[in-house]
Amino acid sequence: MQKTVNILNKRAKFDYEILDKYTAGIVLTGTEIKSIRLGKASIAESFCEFHDGELFMINSHIEEYLYGTHYNHKAKSERKLLLNKRELKKLDKDSDNKGLTIVPLRLFTNEKGLAKLDIALCRGKKNYDKRESLKEQDTKRDLDRIKKSF
Repeated sequence: MQKTVNILNKRAKFDYEILDKYTAGIVLTGTEIKSIRLGKASIAESFCEFHDGELFMINSHIEEYLYGTHYNHKAKSERKLLLNKRELKKLDKDSDNKGLTIVPLRLFTNEKGLAKLDIALCRGKKNYDKRESLKEQDTKRDLDRIKKSF
């Protein structure tokens, strides 16, 4: 049995309003997938961009594989994402709108052991939206605390 990997971008839900979600495959080399399976990756500061009609994840960090030789990969590089043509066209058209961006939410391995990436079309939140999110979290936490005591 393989250990499932689940690497989250916790800041994304706080900084962005999520409009639409997609699951994409990632083009990786051998040492990159080995590092991901060890949990040595971060998508906290990454984002997605289109280059010549193809979607790339930029600024993601996958540590070099410890047992890799001269075939090892670069820690920060662009990684191509795999989606259907229809999804790519829709994302490309939607991301051209002002204020919308594509942000990775979760990097995980599926039951076959392949690395997948949950991405979302997002709109940036304003400061008052972030304050509302914090208030909602506080009230939910207080209600859970009260329910637990009864």
